[in-house]
Order: sequence, then structure tokens, then C-alpha cells
Amino acid sequence: MMEVAVPLPEHDLVLLGARVIDPETGLDEVRDVGITAGTITAVAAPRDRIRGRREVDCAGQVLAPGFIDLHSHCNEVAARTLQVCDGVTTALELEAGQVDVSAAYNDMAAQGSPNHYGFSASWALARMSVAGLDVSRQLDAFLEHINAPDWHRRLTVSEQAQMIDLLRGSLDEGALGIGVLLGYCQESTGAEYMEVAGLAADTGTATYTHVRDFGRPDSGLFGASEVVAAALSTGAHMHVCHINSTSTRSIDAVQQLLAGAREQGLRVTSEAYPYGAGSTGIGAAFLHPDALTHDGLTIDDIFYLPTRERMHSADRLRELQATDPAGLVIVNFLREHDPADLGFLTRAMLAPDTAVASDAMPLTHPRSRAGETTMWPIPDDVMTHPRTAGTFSRVLRWYVRELGILNLADAVRRCTLVPAEILRDVAPSMRLKGRVQVGCDADLVVFDPDTVADRATYEQPTLTSTGFQFVIVGGLPVVDGGQLRTDVRPGRAVRGEVL
Repeated sequence: MMEVAVPLPEHDLVLLGARVIDPETGLDEVRDVGITAGTITAVAAPRDRIRGRREVDCAGQVLAPGFIDLHSHCNEVAARTLQVCDGVTTALELEAGQVDVSAAYNDMAAQGSPNHYGFSASWALARMSVAGLDVSRQLDAFLEHINAPDWHRRLTVSEQAQMIDLLRGSLDEGALGIGVLLGYCQESTGAEYMEVAGLAADTGTATYTHVRDFGRPDSGLFGASEVVAAALSTGAHMHVCHINSTSTRSIDAVQQLLAGAREQGLRVTSEAYPYGAGSTGIGAAFLHPDALTHDGLTIDDIFYLPTRERMHSADRLRELQATDPAGLVIVNFLREHDPADLGFLTRAMLAPDTAVASDAMPLTHPRSRAGETTMWPIPDDVMTHPRTAGTFSRVLRWYVRELGILNLADAVRRCTLVPAEILRDVAPSMRLKGRVQVGCDADLVVFDPDTVADRATYEQPTLTSTGFQFVIVGGLPVVDGGQLRTDVRPGRAVRGEVL
């Protein structure tokens, strides 16, 4: 009997019959998508009938690039898993950054991550280091020293030069630009910020700024003006972090300012998240009782996560700021139930080319279990901001399906291509993400547009999002057929390149 060789299927995995949205080419049609060895190897009309070792019927589902989060403070696997369940295939720490970038990359590689990861160089930690503070605990050290007097002072000329050298070294190690927590240190000078922006311009990278708070009702506008001035003076790419929380009720003027800067050819980008409350360490200077005099903030807008306690007096707030400056809080800067405030939040989200970014926060245990490492599943008494678990699906549920003020293709673009393009010059590897095209990275999501939704609330912030059938990272399903796989950690490092 003659033996006949049967050719192997062309692709490892084929996703059949989904509505495929590729934001770069404008494709929005039913297609079959093939994946092999971590790469998209086919985007074909169903009539072409591509074959795969595994084939999955995705009719009625949307297939899009995996979501790219430029602003995640999650280094714990459990917290990053929450983000995977929200469709996030790449989660980057760009606002705060790390001071020892090589160690940060090595630590993440050693523990493994369910999604791709990367870090900026930390201006704040570099500044703390040259001011004599111990920053060996990396980002944890920032929160611990958030109200330290040595950090809240003007640097000497020599210290400023040392800080720039530290930042340059981090960039050489692959940092994805420079994260600048400017709003946490009012004592830093404008000249210092300009020098940091100049370093970014000289090395062909970007800065990601939490703008300065000037303690006045229009502080967001003044902070954004400083960013634009740095872009104009140096030519650097300047990115404004969480424009919703720093601009608040000045958002219309801020958006007009940034639009004018872009019309003049300046590279100024922005991001936002769809919540009216922020989160930070309780020791932040702008949360001191004497500073709560602008933008409608009051003491009872501060909710302390370790004890689930709403602040009730200035004395209690001062006590916690002295004893636990790193303790995480939620701060209600806009009231989502108020129509006017909801309008400010919505306009922050919907300005042209604003990226969706979560500002995902670490997990906080009850005070009795402080210091524990969380494994999966996350215990019910663990707290965080709901944006950690629900930002991207909240955009799809709220702005697309319920409010109807974003169409699905544009929402996908803001979650994928827009952040990828923000990083296109910083990390050339990002040019292969945020797209559904042959040769691009197989970082993909498949979701039901009628049911995708966030479940996380301020009371239950670790509830996972629903509606995702597949979340594929580097070609490997981490959410497979609607089921989370905790046995795989396919995330890889995203590194920057400097001139």
C-alpha cells in the first residue's frame, strides 16, 4: 500500500469567523485569523478556509489587538492577572518607573508575568536617591518616602547632575523613557524639569508626567502648561498621565492647550481612565489637610484602604500621614453621580487620540495581614482601586454599549493602536503591537460585544471582568474559551532604545 504524506496544518491556532477590528488599516469585517509561534500568520476571508492544528469558532465575537496599558503599578502576579482578565496583554509602569531598571526587568522575568511588562526610568526615585534616601525597595520606597523632608527640597547643582546621570543610566539599561511624578514634589524647580525633558530629547525618548499641582482651582491647566513649555523648549515627546484626575474641572481648557500644542507640531500625548476617583499614598503632600482647599476636595473624599476607613477629621488624616505614609487611599476628585462632573470625566476620556490607561494599583491587604503576597484567587478582603480590574471593559460597557458616545472601533483604537503609537519611537517593538496584521505579535483579545463588562466596584474592587473568550499573549491563550489559565505566564519584556 502506498503511503501518502499529509501536510501539517499551516497554523498553530485559527480563530474562525470573528468580527476582526484592526485600528491601523480600518479593517472591520468577518475574518479568520491564524497564529503560529507567537505571530499572526494569516488574516483571511472565511472563503479562503485557512487550517490550523486547533480551530475555534468565534462567530458573533469581536477579535481585536490585545489592550496596551501605559500606566500600571502592578508588579504582583495576582494584580497583573486581574488586568489580563480585563483584556490587557501589555501592562507598563511608565508614570512612576523604577530606579534600578535592570533589577526590575530581572525580577519580573524571574517570577513570570501573564502579560508583557516594561518600566520607565524613575525621576522620583532618582531624586530621592541623590537626596540621601534608601530606594532599594524600588517603587515601594517611593510611597514610604512620599512625605520625607529630604525629598521635599530643592536639589543642589551637584545633586541634580547626579540625578540626570542616574536617569541616563536607566535609559541605557532599556527603560521606556522617563516617568516624572512632578505633582508629588512642588519643591522641584522648573529648571530641573526642563533638564529632564532635555535628556529625553537628547536620547530620543519620552517623558510621562503626573503634572504639578499649584494648589489652585485651575491647577491642572498650569501643570499642563509646564508640560507644553518643556515640549516647546526641548522638542521632547511629553506625555500627560491620567489627564482626567489632574485636570478635573479644568479639562476643557487643558484639552484646548494640548490641541494647540499639537497643531504647532509638538509631540504632546495624553491618557485617561473612566473613573471619578483616583488612588495614591495617603502621605502625598497634596492630601495634607492644609492643601485640601482647591477643586472641591474635602477630607471625607479620602478613603483609607488598609482599614476601609473614610477620613472624618483632619487629626485622623494627619495621624495616618505620619504613621503610614505609604498606605493607599482612594480620593474622589470627581463625583460620578453628578451630571456636571460626569461631563468633565467624559470629555477627558473622549478628546481625540487620548489613550485608555488604567493607573492600576497594587493590592492592599487588611492591616492585620499587611505584607502578604497575594496568590490567585484573590481573597475577598483584599482592596485596590476598581480601575485595576475593570478599566478597559468599563470603556466597552459604558462608553460604547450603554452611553453610545464611542463606537466600538474607536474604543478599540484607544485601547490598542493609540498607546502603541505613543511608544513607537521609544520601543520599536511596539510597532508590532496594537494591530491585527500578518507579521504582528499575536497579542489578541476575543470578546462578546454584547456582554463584555467590568464588575469591579469600590466596595468589591477585585471582581474580574466578563465577556472575554480569549486573551492571547505572545500566541498563548491566558484566557482560553472564557477560562483563566493560571499555569501560564507568557509575558515578555518590552524595552526601550535610546539614540
